[in-house]
Amino acid sequence: MKLYDKKQIDWKHILFDNKALFWLLFPIIIEQLLNSLMGMADTMMVSTVGSEAISAVSLVNAINNLVIQVFSAMAAGAVIICSQYIGRGEKEESNKAAGQVVITVCVISLSITVFCGLGGERLLHLIFGTVEEAVMENALLYFMITIISYPFLALFSAGAAFYRASGNSGFPTKVSVISNVINIVGNTLFIYGLKWGVAGAAIATLLSRVFSTVVIFYCLRKGGQTIVVRDYLKIRPDMQLIVKIMAIGIPAGIENGMFQFGKLAIQSTVSTMGTLAISAQAMTDILEMVNGIFSNSVGIGLMTVAGQCIGARRKEETKYYIVKLMGIAWIGVLVSCLLVLAITKPVTWISGMEPEAAKLCFELVAAMTIVKPLVWVGAFGLPYGLRAAGDVKFSMIVSVSTMWCCRVALCVFLVKTFHLGLIAVWIGMFTDWIVRAVIFSVRFLSGRWLPKDM
Repeated sequence: MKLYDKKQIDWKHILFDNKALFWLLFPIIIEQLLNSLMGMADTMMVSTVGSEAISAVSLVNAINNLVIQVFSAMAAGAVIICSQYIGRGEKEESNKAAGQVVITVCVISLSITVFCGLGGERLLHLIFGTVEEAVMENALLYFMITIISYPFLALFSAGAAFYRASGNSGFPTKVSVISNVINIVGNTLFIYGLKWGVAGAAIATLLSRVFSTVVIFYCLRKGGQTIVVRDYLKIRPDMQLIVKIMAIGIPAGIENGMFQFGKLAIQSTVSTMGTLAISAQAMTDILEMVNGIFSNSVGIGLMTVAGQCIGARRKEETKYYIVKLMGIAWIGVLVSCLLVLAITKPVTWISGMEPEAAKLCFELVAAMTIVKPLVWVGAFGLPYGLRAAGDVKFSMIVSVSTMWCCRVALCVFLVKTFHLGLIAVWIGMFTDWIVRAVIFSVRFLSGRWLPKDM
């Protein structure tokens, strides 16, 4: 079976040559790498305060990651819609859609902030149950500060999406780099200098997100760009366009949200295993994020590429770019997994983890290094291309089903029945990856993900 028909592609006028692909993907990879490395540094800096602090931050970040995924889904919807308009040469429609994304993101992010603020300690107890008192105190303090940054995080995600939809991934990367530097400097000042502990880490995060949002929306006002958003107070809701955006954003949001809810359910199980298990899981999660940077970055770029191809009604070219970029992503996953395995022991040592937690973390990373290169790209990279074509409902159904049936249910079963401990979490995760990879590969080969008018 042919993956794509070479004869139907106009090779002299393809939308993205190798140079264009490089300058689209390279800044995204750098940004995602720095974000993860800064996140690792963040965790390592907090870990010097004590196991209670790092455990508290890891628990709250499980909630924060849920919120981030909701905002990322909105950003993905923005990339797809705007990319398709750009592919059709409809610049004004793209600008109008961007304005509606801003309104929607503002309303959703502010609503989430108010809800979390009113819930506070009750929400943390509901999700994590009974944890050590010192951990809960630190978690509540960190949580109540970081929720203030949600609207800024949401708006920056949307603003960065507008630039990436137009093929300019370099500018949001520069802003993100500076923002991360501000975060690290703030951590150094507030944690080490002023001895504010987890509160210092939260304040540094808040300030960095405020900075990045202000900068990117100031620059979006400038003319001469593919997408321009200005006169923010004059933007009025266009329900027809908002519904169109939400038709992509809601399924992606449900998918990402359920994914994070599943992780929260697993985190709740891990929290009953003690501080050492929480600490080992927190560091393993960070390292797993690092070795997935390359493929995730390629996937983010693929939404722009495939979105513009779909907008231009270039079916075979869309398939070609998906196959090409997934090949690039696979090589990146293999190399990054080996590199992360090599640095795991030094990282756990530098971060001051207890020997038992560090040993457990290394064992989990070693298992991940075997499984991830085999199935990760099919499970998580390929769906980016399918979503860019508008096939978001299928992706949502598959992802939610495999998350709860494989990752969560299997994990809880292995823990409760066989008392396997932390390794049960990763057995469930690996099973989830494998099932997703098979289903999404079959979907791609079937061609049913393409719009019916292509």
